[in-house]
Amino acid sequence: MWEFEQGTQNKGYKIIAGIDEAGRGPLAGPVVSAAVILPPDFTCSGVTDSKKLSEKKREALFPEIKARALAVGIGMADHKEIDRINILQASLLSMKRAVQDLAVGPNSLNPDFLLIDGKFTIDMDLPQQAIVKGDSRSISIAAASIIAKVTRDRLMAKLHKTYPQYNFIRHKGYPTKAHKQAIIEHGPCPVHRKTFNGVILP
Repeated sequence: MWEFEQGTQNKGYKIIAGIDEAGRGPLAGPVVSAAVILPPDFTCSGVTDSKKLSEKKREALFPEIKARALAVGIGMADHKEIDRINILQASLLSMKRAVQDLAVGPNSLNPDFLLIDGKFTIDMDLPQQAIVKGDSRSISIAAASIIAKVTRDRLMAKLHKTYPQYNFIRHKGYPTKAHKQAIIEHGPCPVHRKTFNGVILP
């Protein structure tokens, strides 16, 4: 899990941020990204692709990663931006915002290299590498995937209180059978992604 970080360090880079997003597939809510800079001596058992972990395990790892990371940044693109520029561009935008957020606050830190989950780099003047399935191959990206997933899940739990008829707290906006049925019965709510298949417009 340290292969990419160590390889990048061997090229002379010192402050390496791993970046991942959560929420590309749902029919509602924002896409959320995290950027995480870990210290070289970081140890935290169980850190891997957030999709391979239970909700309970992700919630347990979340505060550990935040406490031990050198810096954590969060970026989002909301449902309106997703509808306007498409989900891929919104995901990349949220990743850019997560990197920018690393420079904000008391633990601000500017990375000199980015490791990004997926096939695409982001629009920033920083050296970077896109890594397919990076959340299973890079410790920094894996940590970012957990931060992004837990952050988004908590946001969807808050939206559940506003729109309980959609049961966001259970499926987090993903296109489950129950969610699609709720859209049929109630129509879309203000945080649904109107350009997504499965969101039935009035």
